[in-house]
Amino acid sequence: MTSISVSENRSQRPIRLGMVGGGSGAFIGAVHRMASRLDGRFQLVAGALSSSPEKSKLSGSEIGLDPGRSYATFKEMAAREARRKDGIEAVAIVTPNHLHYLAAKEFLKRGVHVICDKPLTSNLSDARKLKLVAEKSGALFILSHNYTGYPLIRQAREMISAGELGRLRIVQVEYAQDWLTDAIEQGDAKGAQWRTDPARSGAGGSTGDIGTHAFNLARFVTGLQLESLSADIDCFVPGRRLDDNAHVLMRFDGGIKGMLWCSQVAPGNENNLRIRVYGDRAGLEWSQEDPNRLWFTPFGETKRLITRGGAGANVAAQRVSRVPAGHPEGYIEAFATIYAEAAIAIDAKRNGMNVDGSSVLPSIDDGLEGVAFIEACVSSSRLNGRWTKLRI
Repeated sequence: MTSISVSENRSQRPIRLGMVGGGSGAFIGAVHRMASRLDGRFQLVAGALSSSPEKSKLSGSEIGLDPGRSYATFKEMAAREARRKDGIEAVAIVTPNHLHYLAAKEFLKRGVHVICDKPLTSNLSDARKLKLVAEKSGALFILSHNYTGYPLIRQAREMISAGELGRLRIVQVEYAQDWLTDAIEQGDAKGAQWRTDPARSGAGGSTGDIGTHAFNLARFVTGLQLESLSADIDCFVPGRRLDDNAHVLMRFDGGIKGMLWCSQVAPGNENNLRIRVYGDRAGLEWSQEDPNRLWFTPFGETKRLITRGGAGANVAAQRVSRVPAGHPEGYIEAFATIYAEAAIAIDAKRNGMNVDGSSVLPSIDDGLEGVAFIEACVSSSRLNGRWTKLRI
């Protein structure tokens, strides 16, 4: 894969965007809306923002949607928007996991491009079916693995691809939070309720919610293929039905070893996503909570600090940087990079051009791999950590 500049091939007009989920009080819906607006390439014109028709209408009113395009259900939205000359061209799906397949299918079969939250679906069977629907539709399917949009993650990826670390040996990635340390799902915390409910989340708790981000980041940065994994997952909070902590050993192609830790019961950790990659010539370290800094250490030499936009920043990082060095650029901007690159691909489709298959857009294949990762972790742990291959 190669990078796409967030400033190239600007749309002649904004892409008409719809949204499923993300109504009043939903954090991630607001993030998607901000990210889609940042570069002026999308205009939100329609939505089915809640499973409650009343809340959906109210949420649409709060964000300024035309009442006639604020729908009670995503099925109604897909059908009616498809009949409009000015209907939506793309849809963002920001619902709990169990609705991803059903919602995405409705829009894909009508040729609407889909930007969907991870994990792709709540189970592997639906993930496989959705891949077939997407391939048949010809519409684009983009998975919003937003952490791949950080400039210095792009830098790290290019450095590894160029051989600056030498032969890779070790990949360590972790994603630690503390917000589920108590059983808050037993109260009014809706985000915790669905994330700990197997019927809505799927087989994975922390593995599905944040473990998939960590796994995808390791794959994205290194380009390595996972051969097998050995997982030990736990539900530390009494009564919780899905895992809230996982330790995963990974064997990548070429004999390279990896380790992944994801936890939502680690007091003192807010959103601590980190990756470290070591080769026989050098190592790299990056933290999401300090995203404008990348540490590079050639073996036997002084550790070097590479800053976003500063001396040493490579072309891959500069392509997706929006502000000068020294101005912090973070989570919303990284998320917006996914939308900016999606806009470039959608523009190509609009103009009858081929979409460059090498562009850096997390795809339905990444999503399928993520769901397979979750199910492999659960299966391995049930078998006392037996080494397990992904069943894609």
